[in-house]
Amino acid sequence: MSIVPAYLRLLAEGTLPERVRSAYDLLTSCTICPHECRVNRLENEKGKCQTGLLAMVSSYGPHFGEEKPLSGWRGSGTIFLSRCNLNCVYCQNHDISQTGSSEEMEPLRIAELMLRLQSYGCHNINLVSPTHVVPQLLAAVLIAATSGLRLSIVYNSGGYDSVATLKLLEGVVDIYMPDMKYASADIALRYSNIPGYPQVNRAAVREMHRQVGDLTLDERGIAVHGLLIRHLILPNRLAGSAEAIDFIAREISTSTYLNLMDQYRPEYQASKYPELNRRITTGEYQEVARLAHQVGLNRLD
Repeated sequence: MSIVPAYLRLLAEGTLPERVRSAYDLLTSCTICPHECRVNRLENEKGKCQTGLLAMVSSYGPHFGEEKPLSGWRGSGTIFLSRCNLNCVYCQNHDISQTGSSEEMEPLRIAELMLRLQSYGCHNINLVSPTHVVPQLLAAVLIAATSGLRLSIVYNSGGYDSVATLKLLEGVVDIYMPDMKYASADIALRYSNIPGYPQVNRAAVREMHRQVGDLTLDERGIAVHGLLIRHLILPNRLAGSAEAIDFIAREISTSTYLNLMDQYRPEYQASKYPELNRRITTGEYQEVARLAHQVGLNRLD
């Protein structure tokens, strides 16, 4: 299977620079994500994500702990962005998402990281927590593409994404990998401090699937295009797994590649919430997996 990353077509058409300009326009009164803080990030004002004009990068490198179609045998070329538009009380990467102890980088520097990851032999460029820095990443992709980047772009988000911003990524992102964290708005607000998560998240996932469809693998089993959804199972059915699974099967596709994640552990501030202060049981995981199979979701990780 010949792999042609989507952004190369926009680059050839000459329309990729306009996408970058349109995205930066949103920073003047920031509406990049659904929080719509309306701060002027071009002047380095900061809203909920505590990020101004420049993206902050925590680390980068080949990563072998991602889903198998992404990691393959040479690793997924991950760039971990600092800060986040969520504030999950149990965040396992809270040192990255909440403290922001990292390096501010111009798009040129991020583009250099992308090209370095390509030189390492990584299968893709995996942008982790990109939602709040879409303009900066688009600019980096443009620079890297003009300098020889040829890897698929993975958009690896918490799923609290604006449909309007996602439309700017159409034809740029090859693989969307959002979380579907909650089925209840009240629970999302309690544990992640995000209003209206289910409605926003489902609209975003619909848009992602409209753009890229179901996950496609090459002859080596490496993902090249499409949607991959992650769902972290929480104790005591707090994630609303049954509702999330039903939505995916009914409104997205029964061919959706779904990672039912069982690695929850109480981190960060989870000890303050007794209902979150334990790992999930084998029975809780098996219940969710059984529900997925019952509604026809069989591409499970």
